[in-house]
Amino acid sequence: MSWLHDAVSATIMALAWPSAIYFIAMNTAMLVLVLIAARHFARYLRGRDHDGGDAMAASPLSLGVSVLVPAYNEAAVIRTSVRSVLDLRYPDHEVIVINDGSADATMEALRDEFDLVPDDRDQPHRLPVRGRIRGVWRSRGGVVPLIVIDKENSGRSDSINAGLELASKDLVVMVDADSILEPDALLSVSKPFADDPGRVVATGGVVRIVNNSRVHAGRIVELRMPKQTIARIQVVEYLRAFLLGRTAWSDLGSIILISGAFGMFRRDMLLELGGLDPDSIGEDFELVMRVQRWLRDTGRDGRVVYVPEPVSWTEAPSTLPVLARQRRRWHRGLWEVLWKYRGMLLNPRYGRIGWIALPYYWLFELIAPVVELVGLALVVLGLATGALDVQFALFLALVSYGYGTLVTLAAVVVEEASFHRYERWRDFGATLWAIVAENLGYRQLTAIWRIQGWWAGLTNRTQVWGEMTRTGFAGADASGAAGKAEGRG
Repeated sequence: MSWLHDAVSATIMALAWPSAIYFIAMNTAMLVLVLIAARHFARYLRGRDHDGGDAMAASPLSLGVSVLVPAYNEAAVIRTSVRSVLDLRYPDHEVIVINDGSADATMEALRDEFDLVPDDRDQPHRLPVRGRIRGVWRSRGGVVPLIVIDKENSGRSDSINAGLELASKDLVVMVDADSILEPDALLSVSKPFADDPGRVVATGGVVRIVNNSRVHAGRIVELRMPKQTIARIQVVEYLRAFLLGRTAWSDLGSIILISGAFGMFRRDMLLELGGLDPDSIGEDFELVMRVQRWLRDTGRDGRVVYVPEPVSWTEAPSTLPVLARQRRRWHRGLWEVLWKYRGMLLNPRYGRIGWIALPYYWLFELIAPVVELVGLALVVLGLATGALDVQFALFLALVSYGYGTLVTLAAVVVEEASFHRYERWRDFGATLWAIVAENLGYRQLTAIWRIQGWWAGLTNRTQVWGEMTRTGFAGADASGAAGKAEGRG
């Protein structure tokens, strides 16, 4: 059977070299993004002390902001969450909470905390909202700029559309009810609109992980690294992808994804585009893609900007089942949006987005888990059959995992040198361990989950959101209570 052995060996070698080249290209592309982000941070930090933030905070001419807060089963956190958003440092902002058919006491908590009374304002019906509106409420006397919409469960995107219907300010920002915003977050994320009012149509802020940090009255009083290794690895992932990756794409004028947990948009544009797509699993990705296509199809000179420092803090999954559901959903959303907008790929009309950003997402985001698992299988099979010698197997491991680890280390060093969020040396040590631990099973598991999500999208399986169990924040008050259902309509 030597012919079979030779055929297997030839097949393995034929696939091994393309896999090696793929990983070299992918890691090099990420390294380039890290370097672009580092350059951006250097410029940003030089001008931060003269950015005019204090003037914006006191100026009556600052654009008004409507903060949309969709809430589903958030009774444990909703009081402090809404208070913290109301207390953000900004001259003109209103808060619109959309209770998306919660099965717990979310609505009762809002009524008690803010002395809500019915509001009989007319519904403009500019957007198709699927969930029936059961009532609109406001704070008694109108002293607190708060509106609460109580509606039947229909999902996060439809809830945001319901809030967008009643938004009265020029800018709209979407914030999850269990997120924690830094006090100057609205000032920072709205600054590009003030600097370039004729062109900027959307901005995004950084989302980072708050697990194990001490929270009081909706504010972080002590930032710590999470205790669980699985959450620590996600800290590293968020730094690499959310902070550095998206900053670099913004610098290239090619950003196509703003996190739904913290994005700001021009209200008139969102209304013209029809709001969020309630049928999209990756609704944040889909919206930004629609904005970018709209800008170029209509010939508008518009910009989408990512701001590296206004931070929204969120709790990351700390168990494998919850993380698995999240990653399946993310990758399914990635596939569905990329396929929906496949006509933009390599299309000269869409400039750098069509020629650089979308090819990157297709090659190094969508198909990466397939190549990763195939490459791992090739190494194992090649060593078992003798088709690969140990030296070549080590070479494949170095270009995939070793090179990737160095790129991640570079990203962490750039972030630490620029912002230095974690004060304790033990937290920096935990970050370094997370960089190594990411390759020891975590990457392989997430690759499997991402392929499962892609397959679910290809076969049109019904998306099941499941439960997102919150463990709470160390030393937290009511804002850190556990137990939120992730399920949506």
